Amino acid sequence: MTYTSILYGVTDGVATITLNNPAKLNPLSGNIQTEMRDALANVRADASVRALMITGAGKAFCVGADLSAMGGKSEDERSRGNLTADRMHEVSNRVISDLRALPVPVISAVNGPAAGAGVGIALAADVVIASRSAYFYLPFMAKLGIVPDLGTTWFLSRFLGRARTMGLTLLGDKLSAEQAAAWGLIWSCVEDADLMDEARSLAQRLASLPAHAALETRAAYDAAQTNDLNAQLAYEAERQRELLDRDSFVEGARAFMEKRAPAFTPRSV
Repeated sequence: MTYTSILYGVTDGVATITLNNPAKLNPLSGNIQTEMRDALANVRADASVRALMITGAGKAFCVGADLSAMGGKSEDERSRGNLTADRMHEVSNRVISDLRALPVPVISAVNGPAAGAGVGIALAADVVIASRSAYFYLPFMAKLGIVPDLGTTWFLSRFLGRARTMGLTLLGDKLSAEQAAAWGLIWSCVEDADLMDEARSLAQRLASLPAHAALETRAAYDAAQTNDLNAQLAYEAERQRELLDRDSFVEGARAFMEKRAPAFTPRSV
């Protein structure tokens, strides 16, 4: 696919997807979503890719849905709600599912406003870093009378807890990157000029992890959300049963004893 709404490239094992409609602050148009899914498929298929970074071109990360493109009924007489929900099932929700299923760690470099569904895109990453001028904004209920989507309710309720999530959703206040870091929503907030250098440095560190790091870590913490303590203890023991017999553990233990950085085997497709 030839991309017109995103930029995609791979350097030193790190793939980068840049949402590329800066004039409109990178809204989640249908074209951007389709191209993102294609790029994510490329990440999965390319064994040389060991980490993914997502960012936005220009002054914004992503301002969510393109409201100007949401008209009335479709040509087949579906209402706005039916049309949008169908598109979410067919494309939008799959962008989030694709991100969460990637076999490589994902970092979001939030370079400016992340609003609406853009918050879901940002938080779907494993590590989120934001510039000091960035903020997170949920206009869904306060301004539009709809619920947050693209996983935003799932991510926020787990990362921030009910009280802060309800407040942000109902009041519609902007959450600064600095406050997001203080609340534990994101990994860190850095100066604007340092964002991309810091994000690339983190991406390189993520790229050096064992090939199974992202999938195993996501699965472990997702399980912890629903398991009681005894069930989680059993889960951990069973994962160690398999992981301790892998070459990555042997290399890691050897590197520790030899006081050097481990050199883990790249992933296979």
